[in-house]
Amino acid sequence: MQREKLPMNRAPRCCARTRSGKSCQSPAVRGKRRCRMHGGAAGSGAPIGNTNALRHGRYTTHAIARRRQLSELIKTARATLADIEERR
Repeated sequence: MQREKLPMNRAPRCCARTRSGKSCQSPAVRGKRRCRMHGGAAGSGAPIGNTNALRHGRYTTHAIARRRQLSELIKTARATLADIEERR
């Protein structure tokens, strides 16, 4: 005789891998693919829009372009100074 599974046993399981390499057997949080221990809890994860990346602005497109421009200017100045030194 086969018994019907309890609602807890019918819940989708967490898709995360444990340290041993096996999949987690905990039930996933409702509406998510992970259990509460592996990131399914409310408020977990990066905020929408990922404002964490904008903490200092060092890696924005504008800052990278500005650094490249400055690097090219320094290379040009060094080449000019080397050319002046040769003429002496």
